[in-house]
Amino acid sequence: MRKLKLQVLTTVDGYMGGPNGEMDWMTFPWTDDISSYIDALTKPVDTILLGRRLAEGFIPAWAAGPPGEAQESIDWMNDTPKVVISRSLTESPWDNAVVAGGDLTETVTRLKDRPGGDIITYGGATLVRELIARGLLDELHLFVNPTAIGAGLPVFPTDGAYQRLRLVAARPFDCGVTALHFEPKRPEA
Repeated sequence: MRKLKLQVLTTVDGYMGGPNGEMDWMTFPWTDDISSYIDALTKPVDTILLGRRLAEGFIPAWAAGPPGEAQESIDWMNDTPKVVISRSLTESPWDNAVVAGGDLTETVTRLKDRPGGDIITYGGATLVRELIARGLLDELHLFVNPTAIGAGLPVFPTDGAYQRLRLVAARPFDCGVTALHFEPKRPEA
């Protein structure tokens, strides 16, 4: 079965965006060591899963080729098929992307049951919290920036439920970001 991985930039205090989605807290420029780590993380991936609101900015930004990104990364982002989770769209306005509605658990289970490589999600915030709450992620890769912002869009659900995780690896990078790789602790069968 394919794995569903989360890759998300976060603050030390657990936010993936400011109160209005601000991203000005992120640490840049990145160093070669973090770029190599991300290349290895995405190598087995052949599908990107996005929430609709994130897709609206993410897909066009990569199509235009973000400044400072290597052409190889731009090509990978544009060439990798995308599934956009949406309650409001019925068809995709983007190239190389399909829209999936309906029950999130059923949609993700169908994707994971298909043959192929792994699936990665970058968000958005609502989708990430829902995937975590439903126990649909197989790996969480939190790229912790050395900044605390005090309020914003939390990575984890705020419903009071515990999210038990097992630390697989922690890796600091020269730019000051630290990658924390977790797997959810599943109940014993």
